[in-house]
Amino acid sequence: MARFAVVACAAAAAALLLGVAAADVASIITQDVYNQMLPNRDNPLCPANGFYTYDAFIQAASSFPGFGTSGSTDELNRRELAAFFGQTSHETTGGTRGAADQFQWGYCFKEEISKATSPPYYGRGPIQLTGQVNYQQAGDAIGQDLVSNPDLVSSDPVVSFKTAIWFWMTAQSPKPSCHDVILGNWAPSDADAAAGRVPGYGAITNIINGGIECGVGPNDANVDRIGYYQRYCDMFGVGYGDNLDCYSQQHF
Repeated sequence: MARFAVVACAAAAAALLLGVAAADVASIITQDVYNQMLPNRDNPLCPANGFYTYDAFIQAASSFPGFGTSGSTDELNRRELAAFFGQTSHETTGGTRGAADQFQWGYCFKEEISKATSPPYYGRGPIQLTGQVNYQQAGDAIGQDLVSNPDLVSSDPVVSFKTAIWFWMTAQSPKPSCHDVILGNWAPSDADAAAGRVPGYGAITNIINGGIECGVGPNDANVDRIGYYQRYCDMFGVGYGDNLDCYSQQHF
């Protein structure tokens, strides 16, 4: 048995050296790494205290086999996970703008504070899923009736993570999927090029909230999304890529 263990370890090390894609998300984000990424997720000051567990994340991720695993290199997989957590950390942030620990407060909230956007389908979960259409489509995809019971997204952590990963993986025309953008699989159309939409992390911000944050010049929301993303890229030892903001992009 010891011989097989040595062979397996050697094979794993060789795979990393060759840039082979990771077998699963848990091989990149371990429990310890997750704790370091989100040190305040269980802070008593956070309304989501105790909600966003590591096990719930890993269980949800396993329902989407391409998530964080289908890049052509291990670096791309790590960058995708950094981008996912960069965007969702901003959506759920409890950080104070300009504070030294601004980018350590991801996953502090599990639902929209004011509950004023499209009630009862206001923002919930890591991606702040919003609107009846999104609740319908996400529910159909994961096998849950989220239209009749939208509170599942803020009461069941596995469902909550699944809705976020569903949104991340799913193209909604004319928008590409966040997944394809971060892996470099999206080729902008002529219309995209004319609108200044280019591959990179900024295009993902455009997908998620372009109507408010994109094409309006520098803004704090972009800065926050980028700051979280860069923190996680640094933790994973990967580059940021190009075009991190959407300051000059028209929204989709």
